[in-house]
Amino acid sequence: MLMLLKFQYSVSYKTWIHHAVVLMAMFFICQAYGQEDNNEAWQVHGFIAQGLIDVNGSSFVNNDGALSAELTEVGINGSYQLNDYFRITGQAVYLDGGNRYVEGARIDYALLDFSVYQDNKWLVNLYLGRFKNNNWLYSSTRDVPHARPSIILPQSKYFDGFRDIAMGSDGLSAKVVYSSDNYGDFDLYFSYGASTLDTEDVKLLLGDLVQGKGKQDFDAQASIYWQPHFSPWQFGFSVLDSDFNYERTSADFFYDAQFSFQQLSSSFLYEGERWEFSGEITQSKFSQLGFYNDEFKNESTGVGVYLQSRYQFNNQLSLLARAEKFYANKKDKNGSKLEQNTGGSIPSYFGYQNDITVGASYQLADNFRVDVEHHWVEGTSRLTPVVMPNTEVNDQRRWNMWAIQFMYWF
Repeated sequence: MLMLLKFQYSVSYKTWIHHAVVLMAMFFICQAYGQEDNNEAWQVHGFIAQGLIDVNGSSFVNNDGALSAELTEVGINGSYQLNDYFRITGQAVYLDGGNRYVEGARIDYALLDFSVYQDNKWLVNLYLGRFKNNNWLYSSTRDVPHARPSIILPQSKYFDGFRDIAMGSDGLSAKVVYSSDNYGDFDLYFSYGASTLDTEDVKLLLGDLVQGKGKQDFDAQASIYWQPHFSPWQFGFSVLDSDFNYERTSADFFYDAQFSFQQLSSSFLYEGERWEFSGEITQSKFSQLGFYNDEFKNESTGVGVYLQSRYQFNNQLSLLARAEKFYANKKDKNGSKLEQNTGGSIPSYFGYQNDITVGASYQLADNFRVDVEHHWVEGTSRLTPVVMPNTEVNDQRRWNMWAIQFMYWF
């Protein structure tokens, strides 16, 4: 428990509300841990997931290609219902995923939930603090191992290098739900905030040689999901706009820089009695000014798509199959221009990444499960770091990996 609460954050006038909410939420979570189960105001849950992962041919997890136990996820979340209108909730986790994201403890979310309005058709909620991203198909469940469809989510959309930034932000979020007997159910989400980037986050995104500081200026997202009345289908659309900047130090190799990121996504989900089908297609525009020198400019539009199916064989066993493609620049799908423009220093296969995945999940007990999966991958564009890729280690166009993870929750 102490390990989960060892997190670092800096205080500024822009985030004092968030820090107050964090402290309150963590206090209530700790207090709730000792409450009786019949106290309905308290809700406490947690999970422990540990596995093995073996990657052959890339630095997705480590640089030496050895079998790794860096597949650790430990978390505790809780909420306290203050009254009919206000609820406090939060989650603290410890993660170790190797090169996928920064190892250590962090606060995924810690917020004040305000129930603004509710009747038989409408539901309106506001969230203040470190809110959770609900704008993508699996964004609200990616932080909980047993709630995800697979150990590794499709990297074309849920890039692990952006995990902490994409989980949520410090700011304000809203949810509006409308239910109609004629038109079905509509879920609308909106959020505005920013995430804190520490030194390791910046190196993960830009490269190990950077010495400066990174800052996210803002992150604005909105989405709408529609499920027709009595239908197993759901359809969604989301938008994102975000700006980052990099501030160099006096001894830095690099220059001040601005990065801009916009994204459009659409999704579908079918949930039948035994079959589930889902997919998302995403177009992302990335703009860069500076970093290599003051005048450096770069702009590209990437495209990612995945199709996924799951089959519930029986009460214990489910099977998964997924195909996905990602192109860092839709005008250079084979990466030939990337290699040409960098004088051959960055191979063409850093311009895309395609993945075929098969997996299985077996329920060993009510709250104990094991997942296994295998990936066949071509391309390396979804590996960290992003701006200055590790071409020395990632010298193979095709690579593969397998993973097994045991998970327990309460």
